Order: sequence, then structure tokens, then C-alpha cells
Amino acid sequence: MSLTSSRPFRARRVRATTAALLTGVLTAGALSTLTPTATAADSRLHQVVPAPEAVQETPGVEFELTAGSTISADPGATEVAGYLAGILRPSTGFELPVSEGGAGDVVLRLDDAGADPAGYRLEVTAEAITLRAGASEGLFHGVQTLRQLLPAAIESPRAGPGPWTVPGGQITDRPRYEHRAAGLDVARHFFGVEEVKRYVDQIARYKVNFLRLHLSDDQGWRIQINSWPRLTEHGGSTAVGGGPGGFYTQEDYSEIVAHAASRHVTIIPEIDTPGHTNAALSSYAELNCDGVAPPLYTGIEVGFSSLCVDEDITYEFLDDVIREIAALTPGPYLHLGGDEADATTDEQYRAFMDRALPIVRKHGKTVVGWHEYAKAEPRAGSVVQYWGTGGAGAAEMAAAAARGNELLLSPADKSYLDMKYDESTELGLSWAGFIEVADAYGWDPAELLPGVPAESVLGVEAPMWTETLETSAHVEAMAFPRLPAIAELGWSPAASHDWESFRARLAQQGPRWEAAGIGYTRSPQIDWP
Repeated sequence: MSLTSSRPFRARRVRATTAALLTGVLTAGALSTLTPTATAADSRLHQVVPAPEAVQETPGVEFELTAGSTISADPGATEVAGYLAGILRPSTGFELPVSEGGAGDVVLRLDDAGADPAGYRLEVTAEAITLRAGASEGLFHGVQTLRQLLPAAIESPRAGPGPWTVPGGQITDRPRYEHRAAGLDVARHFFGVEEVKRYVDQIARYKVNFLRLHLSDDQGWRIQINSWPRLTEHGGSTAVGGGPGGFYTQEDYSEIVAHAASRHVTIIPEIDTPGHTNAALSSYAELNCDGVAPPLYTGIEVGFSSLCVDEDITYEFLDDVIREIAALTPGPYLHLGGDEADATTDEQYRAFMDRALPIVRKHGKTVVGWHEYAKAEPRAGSVVQYWGTGGAGAAEMAAAAARGNELLLSPADKSYLDMKYDESTELGLSWAGFIEVADAYGWDPAELLPGVPAESVLGVEAPMWTETLETSAHVEAMAFPRLPAIAELGWSPAASHDWESFRARLAQQGPRWEAAGIGYTRSPQIDWP
């Protein structure tokens, strides 16, 4: 999905390393303040990405984490407290014991009843840090903010001298949209369990809470289906360019799902249909209308493959695949693809969706599909994911919204992280245009599509397609610094969106990525320290 066209859950509604990869990918550096005259404490309080809803500074006050500091958590908050301690211990060298209940120097409270479950309140005094939320999800997001209030070296896996100070003040925060997603294509090139978990950790830093895994395409089938074993034995054996491929066992997939859940990220599995299916067609001849299995495919063209719409075996196959994946996926969504099905007529396409969509619902999942599937008029509550460019298809999206579909926005010319930054970028593609940081940041989801009411927008996604990406280092070079731009559009109040503020705050993320060993591209639009 991502080459030849101009591409084109329930929501909380809208609120009023590697230097060898690319020139400018960093591996080392030091923290710098936002302005020459600002103190480190002052600047850190106002450097958070995504921008919080409200920040109140307490001048002249700071909290210092020391060897004697302790962490206390309410019952139900100890998992997040342990996660926080796991972040702080390597770089500080401190023991930072975690206790349930009682007093502590860093306190996590689940006492904000009635609040947005993803929101939090953070208060820093000279004596203590207190993080409050109505749910562990909110506490987790608050931890992501707290780690940005500490010096950048807090992200290092090696102990340093400190001091480990946090500026005094209060932050009140909650998300603009409930659905703030990233996408990772593991079909064009396979990424192992640890690589996916690494990306989960990285997107969670910026309060991204969904990860769509593109598990099947023409070039590879990546998820074990016990009732159709050749999907992985044969269809998972290669990749773009003829590489070795790979696949997840069901245990592997469950490990990814569990790790993501521990980071308050929900996995959305995508099985692309009826097109983008050559790996499946090559694995089972009976899925082809002529009964002949095509050879495996390792190129990057799209639109040539299709399941056989008229045969019952197609829907028996889908039922088995969706049943097994749904049973492994606790999240509410299953993505059925539906894009670039050029090998089917509109009539065939609608006939396919008329039989496929009920299968997803039968197995307890809400359907997500690329925006082409809106022509099948999915029932209200189904999610239509828009990937167009230049607002193309706005009328069709407005009609989908009027039918009660929710819209997830991932415009290819703004949010596709695999697009090149500029003509000199070595990785990525450019069919949707070049996307610099300002392009990724410079749009409002509520205003992208004329005729689509703001309340129909479920959220945003930053997809990462991998025709040219083969390693985690490649993914990081393309995701950073652009992924935080999409994350801020999804999290922060619309009134706070300001390019000059964002680029100044984003610059201060660079030293944090360096300390954590995350490679990134030194966009010339950002005044990196």
C-alpha cells in the first residue's frame, strides 16, 4: 500500500544510531537549554512533547532525586511505579524502592475520580513529586512527562553523576483524541519481536496508544495461522528484494501484545484484503480463481493481486484467519485493509466486503479499513482510515461520517513516516512527496477534510511502510523527529499548536534520544543543541 496512488474504538471527542545510516543521524550529545538566558529547570518545564494542556511554573523551586529517594504508589498503581523506577535506576544508580501506600518522595495516586482516564495531574514541590490520575493509563502518560522534566541523561543506560532535578510547578493534561496511533509494516520487511517491542517503547514516550501491525501483503505473511500453516511456511519465507522473510508464532504475537499492553499501547492487527494478497495466493492454490498458485513476489508494485471473490473457500479462509487472530488480540479493532484492490471491479469489491465485514464482527472486533472500503458502506461505528493526499476524497469521507463511520486520519503527504524528508534522504520513498518536520506538524485533523465534522474524527496515525527499511535503525531515522509531530497533533489542544514553540521543544528531545541510543535525522528545520 503506499506506492502507486496519491493515497489519498470508540473515541473521546475533539476538545476546543546511527550515524552510518544518513548524514545527520546522531549518537551522542549534551543537553542544552531552550534559550541562552533560561535555566535548565525553567526550560525543561516548558519543553514537554506533546505539549500539555496547562503548565504552571513555580519559580525558584525544584525537587532533587537523591540516593535516599523512595517511590510510593496506591494499590493499582504499583506496575506504573515499577516502570518509573526501571527508567530512573540505570542512569541515577539509585535503589529507588517502590512501596504500596504510605509516604514517598515520588508518589503515584489513583484518586482523580471522574477524570479522563488518559489524563493526569503532576505537581512538583521542593519536597515531593505527586502524580495523580483516575486510571493507570493516565499515570503512565504522566510518567512520560516526568521523564522529560529530568535532565536528558536520565535516559542513559549508564549511571551518571546528576544532579537529578525537576523544576517546580504543576501540569494538568489530557488527550485531544483517544486514538493516537503509529503503524509498522512488518510484511515488506520482517521485524522481530524485540524490534517491535523497541518501537512500542519509543512511540509510548510520546503518548501514542495504538500500534497497527501490517501483518500480510504481497511480499510476506507474518502471523502463524494454525489452520492454514503454509501461510507462514511458504508465504512468510521471503521479503522485498528476496530476503529471508520471517514470521511470528502465535506465542511471539502474544508476547508483543502483552508488552504493548504494559506500555498502554493496543495492537491493531491488519490482514490486508482482498488485494495485497499474493503471499496467501502463493501459499494456497485454492484461493485463486483459476486454482493456480502464483510464485512468491519480492517487488514493490501494488494492485495486481486479489482473493477470489466468488468462491466460498475465500470466506472460509477469512473466517479461520480472523478467528485465530481475534482470539489472540484483546484490543477492540481488526484492520481488514481494503486498499488498492485494482484487480477487482467495484461490484466485486462490494460483494467481497458484504461477506467479509460480518466475519470480523462475528469474532467480536470493530472493523477498520482503508478509506476505499467506505464505498461498501460499512455500518455505523466502523472505522474508515483516510490515507489520501491533498484532501482528495473529502466528499466520500463526509458521506462516511454522515453514515456514522468514525474517521482515522493518516494523510500520506503529511503523516507517512516512510516518505523522504527531502531529495537527499537515502531511505524511503517519495510518491506522496517529501515530508519535512514542518509538513508533518502543519495540519489540523479537525480541518483536514471539508465537510467532515470534527466530532467524526477518531484520531490520527503515523504509518511506517518498509519497502526500503530493513532495521530498527532505519525505522528510527524515519520516525524521529517526525513521529512526535503527529503525536502532538493527536494529544495536545488545538489552540496550543504553534510551529515555533514545537520546533524549540523538539530540539531538546535530541539529547534525550542520544542518551537513550535512539537514532534520528538532524532535520535542518530544527535548531538542535
